[in-house]
Amino acid sequence: MKRVLLTGMSGTGKSTVIGELAARGYKAVDTDTDEWSEWVAFTPIPGVKEAPFEPDKEWVWREERIETLLDTEDAAVLFVSGCASNMRRFYERFDQIILLSAPADVLVERLATRTSNRYGKHPDELARVLGHLETVEPLLRRVAGHEVDTSVPLEQVVAAVLRLVRP
Repeated sequence: MKRVLLTGMSGTGKSTVIGELAARGYKAVDTDTDEWSEWVAFTPIPGVKEAPFEPDKEWVWREERIETLLDTEDAAVLFVSGCASNMRRFYERFDQIILLSAPADVLVERLATRTSNRYGKHPDELARVLGHLETVEPLLRRVAGHEVDTSVPLEQVVAAVLRLVRP
């Protein structure tokens, strides 16, 4: 089974892309849910200075569940989307890491208008996301084998992801 991580900043379209892949019949898991992630005591990321979304807490992957997911061999391809400080523990388990990215103005518009998630609407949250463009996104870019610009229509983004994953 090929395991593919789709990662990126809030507002890049990870949930939208993973939803479209699932609709097309792929095994596709969005880790930004209570099933796959949880709030824990905040542990700063080396080199990244920020206040957590929840005071003294951060949203991280439920490692045991992610382990089980990655151990399960029940599909030709598994797509996993998410961005959490502890996901780096799993990088070696993925065959591909694809960074989804978009310009800051696109992220601002998406966060302001999305209805599936309230995160990013408060000015402090928006400032955090924009700060992550400068601090976290470069770290993700270093580990990603590919980058896909999600400012184009969804069909083009999914086509680009599938081209990268197919042998």
